[in-house]
Amino acid sequence: MKWFPAYWLIVLLGMAAFAQNSAGANPARRALIEGIVVRDPGGEPVKKALLELIAENQAEGGDYTAVTGPDGTFRIEGIVPGRYHLFAERTGLLENQPARSQGSILMLAAGQELKDLRIRLQAAAIVRGRVTDEDGDPLPNAQVSVLHQTYASGRSRWEQMGSERTNDLGEYRLAGLPAGNYNVSVNPPPDFKSLIEAAGRSEPPGTSAKPALSYQTTYYPGTVDRSQAVPIQLHAGDDFPVNFSLTPNPSLSIRGAVVNLPPRSSAVIMLQSRDFNIVLNGAEMHRDGSFVIRDVAPGAYTIMATVENTTVPMMARQSLQVVSNNVEGLRLAPLPGASIRGRLRLEGKGIPEKFDPSQIFVSLKPVDGDDDAIGAFAMGDGFTYLTHVAADGSVEWKNVPPGNYYVRLTGNNEMDSDWFLKAVLVGSHDAEDGSINVNGGAILLDLVAGANGGVVEGMVGDAKGEPVANAVVVAVPEAGLRSRLDRFHKAVTDQRGHFSLRGVPPGDYSLFAWESVEGDAYYDPDFLKTFEAQSTSLHVDEGDRKSLQLKAIPAKEEQP
Repeated sequence: MKWFPAYWLIVLLGMAAFAQNSAGANPARRALIEGIVVRDPGGEPVKKALLELIAENQAEGGDYTAVTGPDGTFRIEGIVPGRYHLFAERTGLLENQPARSQGSILMLAAGQELKDLRIRLQAAAIVRGRVTDEDGDPLPNAQVSVLHQTYASGRSRWEQMGSERTNDLGEYRLAGLPAGNYNVSVNPPPDFKSLIEAAGRSEPPGTSAKPALSYQTTYYPGTVDRSQAVPIQLHAGDDFPVNFSLTPNPSLSIRGAVVNLPPRSSAVIMLQSRDFNIVLNGAEMHRDGSFVIRDVAPGAYTIMATVENTTVPMMARQSLQVVSNNVEGLRLAPLPGASIRGRLRLEGKGIPEKFDPSQIFVSLKPVDGDDDAIGAFAMGDGFTYLTHVAADGSVEWKNVPPGNYYVRLTGNNEMDSDWFLKAVLVGSHDAEDGSINVNGGAILLDLVAGANGGVVEGMVGDAKGEPVANAVVVAVPEAGLRSRLDRFHKAVTDQRGHFSLRGVPPGDYSLFAWESVEGDAYYDPDFLKTFEAQSTSLHVDEGDRKSLQLKAIPAKEEQP
């Protein structure tokens, strides 16, 4: 599940505690929920729907399941009090707010009986069709993908919502899609003939052979230029036909050389799409250091070279934009990974007298958001984003690839609610924007954490003042910090319309409350501009406790 950060880490840390707590819990203090699952529209009861109730704090709560009966009703008893996420699943059906990946939020008190819950499911959409070549013959093994646009790390990206390869008739069918706007693309099947021919050619760097023709990634309604793609709008229950006819086009290539390699070493070159955040294709390095990556579609990329057969892990990373011409003369100079050592200091009010720093984990996050790219090219076995704080407060990362990073705190539920990172010192200098430039060598960090972050809580109501459940509340930092995803703070209201944001660092924020928001659209500055007038300005100091009443921004279809 991807619905909140470090979820499985919290699960692992809390399992033992939950087993102990649940064994000794007073049954009279347990909660109960019951309700009905219906099909929307129409209100027809849905039988055999699976209900999952998952505790947000696994150290204190648990996980519960139920299945609806023939009349669509369900009942879950013996629930340990706490905050929960409720999900409903049924083949072919989806919750009618699919963009809300956290499920329905429920806050259950000791002995509470929450009845008359009503969960609405709607029919999923289907995209199906056929892929043929220029002669109308079927293209088996072509990969068709349904793509949804997201926004992260300061730029737009495409998230794959579903993918399937065509059968021997060139046909495909993608089911289980929520309503929304999507792009559809098709990647041609592997052209082994061209790969064999390419492997047999050895071309020195700087030379450019006649462009080869090949099938290329094509977007609906039939363009290889992603900027010319036309999105389709899916409604609940749609069966949308999308057919493709692929024609060969001149393929683009990237040519360059890996330089300054240690003796008797070699490098592997890979290309990662910054538009899709996936590794696409690569090339082998020739003996003279040259390489060629063929069949490259226009787009934004990160190219990486990792060195093999060397005692010290080395990597080169470079961003590039491919438009309509081949890229020539690219030079990649791998550098050894950096060693980052430091110490975490705890400062300010709210620190327990007997506190073990080893409860805390810290992670490096790439400023450019290329987590998948670096993860695919881990520089030896010694590099990992997440590291454990030792009992003496020391932290260490080994073989850190070149790039810009920021540090993020994470930990178990006992410490991560009000904690925040107050300062990051690189050597003796304060990293004002919190970022660390890594370019080999050894780096010393001094991390200062506080246990008294701001708390912002309150209620979200609609135009009539009625509480809004499952509203998305986001504290958006001031403009200069909006490229830092860790400075955004998000909460979802419970059944009473209540929300709570904890561990908010001091600063100026704009608070938004949406009845429904698609994915992480609030990271997009253009999206925020649309709703800026409906936000609430807020200044937070360390240790502040703020209480607010927010008016929900109506769902898109309900806005005037």
